Order: sequence, then structure tokens, then C-alpha cells
Amino acid sequence: MSKHKHKKTEAFDFNGGWDYSPSPESTGHVKLKERYDLYIDGEFVAPNSGKYFQTTNPATEKVLAEVAHADESDVDKAVKAARKAYENVWSKLSAKERGKYIYRIARLMQEKARELAVVETLDAGKTIRESRDVDVPLACNHFFYYAGWADKLEYAFPNRNVSALGVTGQIIPWNFPLLMAAWKIAPALAAGNTVVLKPAETTPLTAMLLAEIIHESGLPAGVVNILTGYGDTGAAIVNHPDINKIAFTGSTNVGKIIQKAVAGTGKKLTLELGGKSANIIFEDAPIDQAVEGIVNGIFFNQGHVCCAGSRLFVQESVADEVIQKLKDRLDTLYVGDPLDKNTDIGAINSKEQLETIRKYIKIGKDEGASMYESSCELPKKGYFVRPTLFTDVAQSSRIAQEEIFGPVLTIQTFRTIDEVIQKANNSPYGLAAGVWTDKGSRIFNMTSKLRAGVIWANTYNKFDPTSPFGGYKESGFGREGGLQGLGAYLKIER
Repeated sequence: MSKHKHKKTEAFDFNGGWDYSPSPESTGHVKLKERYDLYIDGEFVAPNSGKYFQTTNPATEKVLAEVAHADESDVDKAVKAARKAYENVWSKLSAKERGKYIYRIARLMQEKARELAVVETLDAGKTIRESRDVDVPLACNHFFYYAGWADKLEYAFPNRNVSALGVTGQIIPWNFPLLMAAWKIAPALAAGNTVVLKPAETTPLTAMLLAEIIHESGLPAGVVNILTGYGDTGAAIVNHPDINKIAFTGSTNVGKIIQKAVAGTGKKLTLELGGKSANIIFEDAPIDQAVEGIVNGIFFNQGHVCCAGSRLFVQESVADEVIQKLKDRLDTLYVGDPLDKNTDIGAINSKEQLETIRKYIKIGKDEGASMYESSCELPKKGYFVRPTLFTDVAQSSRIAQEEIFGPVLTIQTFRTIDEVIQKANNSPYGLAAGVWTDKGSRIFNMTSKLRAGVIWANTYNKFDPTSPFGGYKESGFGREGGLQGLGAYLKIER
């Protein structure tokens, strides 16, 4: 008989906590400048005002860089450079050559993809997984896609006479900084226009890296000009008399101001504004798949998504199951360092936005809705909020009607198709919607009756350069992406 004694082993607790070891993305390859100037007429130039402002990392509250504040004279200088480039160079180049430049920008972006992803995460607070796997590849793909259309406009719009508009003024938001720049610049260049673009003041850095890439590509001077600044810089672009087209993505309130300013000027306008999108779960939906779709619909990019599925409608017969599974799933989400590859929900973009989200959470509780938030610990520094959902929400509730732009979900139930269509359409917005069901006929029925520009079936937040994006009502007008996005930058005549 063996004399060796066997050690008693403790049973492993498979139901205990499962914590990932930190897996931070390196920042060693990123060399941010201390100060970024304006990119005008193919050169980086100091602002006329001499003023600079700081951009900070929302996850650490540390200053990343100083950025130039463009004033009216800087905008005028950029517009004049864009006009000169349009008349003397860009409009005279063959469409094939224009396409080559756009293609070259896309290739350079791909080469610098890792740097772009890290800077996007540092400046915007979004998780590195999203920057790396969604934002940067999609931004590159938009340039690739429109590079292909540059010399095929007669095929894109058959039996029509198409021509460029001239100089375009573009203003982009802080939730997808690099991607929105690509959405705006790529189709404008493919259509033969020149560009004056202003990024959001809280997320200017990837736009400045894009300016460096554009410079490196050899794009003729003045074809793309990038001006950083606040709302006054954007207003100067909108009001400049020598701009032919304004493209704006941002809040509905600012969109209304821009629409008034442009009225009667002859400027072409597209507005991509806010949303309060419905995500509808029918009783025959694949429940586990739908729960993942709900999480992706509202918690992707911390809920900083204009088309976020922020209003959840669940058919009564499966409501208890869906809500319980959703609560269980909330408790598995990692909130924390956006550079950590394990993180599901990063930092809120700014202190102001964090205060707005907290205000709406308080409104929801004051209105009598039942709140559930995940039990995760939040970092001591930075702007973070737990993923939150509200049940017992009234249709008239402010949290069900007003855009929160954060990781806050409202849940309502329904019995019939007619009821959910009425509830989903009872909103000032009309940007997007999601439908989860096993029946194709029901999907087609819903898509014909939901008043939303983009409707996903059994998925959510899927984007592609070939697919148009945009909304109705207070979500704006015009489309970006696809042929429709290209047509927005052209004069199309019979």
C-alpha cells in the first residue's frame, strides 16, 4: 500500500466571481504633440487670435494637448483657400486622379490604425475594442468606398447631369470623431468638392491626426482644411457667404439654429441630429440573441450614439424573462479604463455630459420609474456612470421622450403590433429602430409602418459605407453613406 498521503483539495466555486486580469493597450507608440495648430491651405498655422484650449482624457481628467481656437478670420482664410483649390486645382483634376488621392488617404489611415484607435480612446473615452474594431476600420472603409465612386458618377446617377457644389462646410460631433470626419470628407471629395471641417471641441485630436495623414498623402493644398474651435467657429463656417453646402451632425437644438441661418441663402444643407430609437422585442424573438442586441443597442459607446436603442419595447408574454436576463447581463459588464481590452463601457465624454446623464437618472426616479443599475465599482477618477435601466416607465415620461445620450435604457411593454407601432412612433425623433422576431413577414410589416430612417432586423448598430444613414422629423434630413450620401454633395440635374 502506498504510504503517500493525498492532500485534500477544496472544491472550485464555478459560480463565484470571474475577474479578468487587466489587459491595457500600450500607448508607447503614440506621440501626441503638446500643441496642435489649424490646418489651412496645406499648412499647419497658428490661429489668428493666438488662443488655444485644452483637450482632456475623460477617463483620467488629464490634459492631452492644447488645440488652436479658430476665429472668424481663420474661417475666412480657410474658405478662401478651399475656393482657390476648387477653382484652380481640384475641379480641373480628372475624377480618376481625385479617386487616387482618396484611396491614398484610406491606405495611410490603415497604416496608422493602431495609433488612431488609441488616440480616439484617449480623447473620447470610448473603449479600445470599439475604436480598434469599429470606428477606425469603418472610417477607412468610407474613404475606400467613395474613392471607388469618384470616377463613376455618371453610373451612380444615370441619365442625370451631375456636378460638384464647390466649397463645403462640415461640423462633426464628439461621439464618433474620426468616423464622422470620414463620413463627411470622403463623399465631398469624391463628388469633386473642397472642404472646411470643424471637429468637436472635446474630441479634436483624431481630426488633427487625419490632417497630418491628408498632408502626407500629397492632397493639393486647400482641398481639405481642418479648423478646431468652439461653437463660434462652427457658426462662422455656417454663416460664411462663400460656402455652398453645410453638413452638420450633432444636437437637434443646434441643427434648428443652423437651419434658420441657412434659410434663404441658397446653401445646400444636410442635418443628422438626435434620436430616441425604439428597440422592439416580439415574443417569438430569439431571446438570448435579443438581449445581446439590447445591450449593444444602448450601451455601445457608453450610449453616446444618436441612433441608440434607448427605448425598449417588450411583448408582455416574454417581458419578465427578457428583463431578468437583461439585469443579469448588466452585472457582467465591465465599466472602467477604456484602454483595457476587457472593458465593455468606457468613460463618459465630458463632465457636462456626465451631469446631463445624472440629471436624467434623477428625473426618472422622481417620475416614479423603477431603476436598476449594475453593481460594478466605478473608477475613482474620470467621468463614469453605471449602465442603468428603468422599468414602469410611462409613455409621457421625460426619460422616454427626451434624448439622454448615455447608458440609460427605458423599458415598456406591449400586447399588439398596432400598440407598439403607435408607441414607437410617438416620439419627436425618427432616426432608427430595431425589430426582433422570427417572422420575416412581421419584419417587413414593421419596417413599412415605423417612422424611422434606419431599421435593423434581429441585430442593432450595424453600419456599412454602402448603406445610407439618416432620419425623419427632429432627427434631421438628408442621408450619409451609400449613393444617397454621395448625392448630397452634388448638383443633380435632368
